[in-house]
Amino acid sequence: MTDNRLLMIVEDDDAFAKTLKRSFERRGYTVLIADSVEMVTMLLADHDPGYAVVDLKLGGQSGLVCVQALHAHDPDMLIVVLTGFASIATAVEAIKLGATNYLAKPSNSDDIEAAFARSGGDTATPLAPRPTSIKTLEWEHIHEALKDSEFNISEAARRLGMHRRTLARKLAKRQVG
Repeated sequence: MTDNRLLMIVEDDDAFAKTLKRSFERRGYTVLIADSVEMVTMLLADHDPGYAVVDLKLGGQSGLVCVQALHAHDPDMLIVVLTGFASIATAVEAIKLGATNYLAKPSNSDDIEAAFARSGGDTATPLAPRPTSIKTLEWEHIHEALKDSEFNISEAARRLGMHRRTLARKLAKRQVG
């Protein structure tokens, strides 16, 4: 049986994970922390969380693998993906794999809890008033290449046809993480 107030935080930034943990404990949640796909699997053997917060980039691993494992464990679990690598491509993949919402960093516990409450979708969401900019399209293309190369910068640069240092500069300029 799923404990609706049990939350799993999947985050490799220890300080951020502890901050989220304290905040959610003050809100009445029991919190588990995992920093890898392997730790998620181990915790799911003994626990049935009703909620999960998953960082998209976990060291060298993709958080999408965690989303898939969490959703397979319990299709009713409310899963929010947090990322500094926000793109349409990763948002679509996260939702297809079982996430109920997707938030760009910086996000706090208020944002996350609101995202849990908005798991059903909203047909009144306004359509974009103007076409996507070239910079946004470039950024989404870069993120798609990063996702496809499992966040390996050298491989993503090769797929994009640019020098690794050029890609690294673009990423540093946007201060993602």
